[in-house]
Amino acid sequence: MTASLPARAVAEEIAERIATLDPARLPPAVRRKCEDLLIDVIGLCATARQTDYVKSALAGCDDDGPCTAIGHARRLGAAGAAFVNGTAAHGEDFDDTFEGGPVHAGAVIVPAVLAACERHRPDGASALLGIAVGVELLCRLSLVVPKAVHRAGFHPTAVFGAMAAAAGVGAALGLERRQIVDALGGAGSMASGIIEYLAEGAWTKRLHPGWAAQSGLRAALLGRAGFNGPRTVFEGVHGLFHGFAHTTAGDYAALTGNFGTRWVLETLAFKPYPCGTMTHPYIDCARRLAGRGVRAEDVVEMVCEVADGTVHRLWEPLDAKRRPPNGYAAKFSTPYCIAAGFVRGGVGLDAFTDAAVRDPQVVALAAKVRYEIDPANPYPGNYTGHIRAVLRDGRTVEERQPHLRGGAHEPLSRGDLEAKFALNAQHGGWAKEKVAAALALTKKLYDGPIDLSALRG
Repeated sequence: MTASLPARAVAEEIAERIATLDPARLPPAVRRKCEDLLIDVIGLCATARQTDYVKSALAGCDDDGPCTAIGHARRLGAAGAAFVNGTAAHGEDFDDTFEGGPVHAGAVIVPAVLAACERHRPDGASALLGIAVGVELLCRLSLVVPKAVHRAGFHPTAVFGAMAAAAGVGAALGLERRQIVDALGGAGSMASGIIEYLAEGAWTKRLHPGWAAQSGLRAALLGRAGFNGPRTVFEGVHGLFHGFAHTTAGDYAALTGNFGTRWVLETLAFKPYPCGTMTHPYIDCARRLAGRGVRAEDVVEMVCEVADGTVHRLWEPLDAKRRPPNGYAAKFSTPYCIAAGFVRGGVGLDAFTDAAVRDPQVVALAAKVRYEIDPANPYPGNYTGHIRAVLRDGRTVEERQPHLRGGAHEPLSRGDLEAKFALNAQHGGWAKEKVAAALALTKKLYDGPIDLSALRG
């Protein structure tokens, strides 16, 4: 067995590249994306601060300490803060997405790195480096065996997030190469996250980024302390991809190739709607159909061309997806999202309450939505939308959306993100003065000592 091990493992190659990075030499586009992530994640933590699931996450922590749980007066230990903030940031499914994955990077990496730096190394430049490294690694991990982790029943953000958080925290805390390898090796045994939340809209998907964030943070601290981990954690015969993708074969060059010199995170997408990313282009199509004067009562059926890889999460079982049991389950129902976008004229946070999913007009239209698999659909490399509406008068009207709004083809501007931040923070109960102070913090956090006191309470 020993003779078959590689002379240089994937984790060793990654660690070597991370150890050479300097935050002062990061490309301006990378820094800007990391600034955008701060804006988005902090706003999302604020909007979720009064929700039942965040209150439960906070109450479940017994490790009070010096670190900030965004939007709360109570302070926690670093792992607790990473967990609560990661859970809050992902809780409304309004956070960023890497289209090639799909994975959600900001909700894992920003909470992990901020907590680690606030506790151990309160330096903005270190936080910038850690967030850049962690986000980049999480995005790249999703490209090794695309779709396989989801297909095996796991949430890629949760599984890859623990690894990426370990690397990001390791970079932020200045770990040496061997320490980073040990951190990655340890994180592999902390990775987890099944997708059974889909059955009834349970809360567990919400905690996946938080769990990954705190796991990666703990793994980095263990690596720093010399706790030995397997260097073949990625490609080994019992490694991460064997366990969660059921294969050790994959495109490892997508993970290691030009790491630190070519940044795939620059294409990270920010969401205009608080629901599953692959539903977004279909919502856009539905809104345009309604804008053309099509009335819900005149629709006989809506037929959507979809990617096979999205069906098990967003379309099936079809009868259940047409009538989601609660607001959270509705976020992962393309029929509901289409109907809500058509009837309501848009899809905001208020479309995903338990009362909203029982709206008779929305329920009636969702019952008319079905799908057909398009073998040529480019998912996950590109997210597209299509609706063909058959009307009672015999006409057929059609809309297509060629890409994800908010993604690489049509990115949200800094002004768009700041407006989203303000709306989210106000939705969470922050006064305008606090919103302004928090937004001002995002503009200077990477340039000096880290002080997150403006985000408490």
